Amino acid sequence: MTGDAGTTDATEDKQQAKVLTVSDGVMAGVRKDSSGAGLVSHLEAAGFEVIEHRTISDGVDNVSNTLSYMALNFVGLIATTGGTGFGPRDDTPEGTRRILDKPAPGLTTAMATASPLNRLSRGVAGVRGRSLILNLPGSPGGAVETLESVLDVVPHALALLGGKRDPHPTPDQ
Repeated sequence: MTGDAGTTDATEDKQQAKVLTVSDGVMAGVRKDSSGAGLVSHLEAAGFEVIEHRTISDGVDNVSNTLSYMALNFVGLIATTGGTGFGPRDDTPEGTRRILDKPAPGLTTAMATASPLNRLSRGVAGVRGRSLILNLPGSPGGAVETLESVLDVVPHALALLGGKRDPHPTPDQ
């Protein structure tokens, strides 16, 4: 896109992202959404344009319905935070699996090995339409650390989902 002065709009080349915080506590106002805010900041610093950040309560139906809506006609990354543990209402992976067209087990494995505590995360990764969905832990540090464990390959995945014939990255890229 070209501005009045003939300059190219910097956002034209940015890949887009959305962040979904899944937390009963945040929705009830008893907890601050530090993990969602941290993901937005981290994604923007990594060059993504974050076009949406929303918060919902836990629950399989709530997660699946919201992710379906967020992925509709969207080419980009949807990063969820929260609901990946062992709590009775931690249903983000179940809601996500319900709507995935294609799982991404390699990304799920990489996320699980990001730190020792991630062995307790049940988060999944996969594709819905032309969106890549990553379930990240609810702790602020864990969410960013887990995102960082796969962020190097996300731009390539999004380019492919967007229909671009992106050259395969090499180990030194």
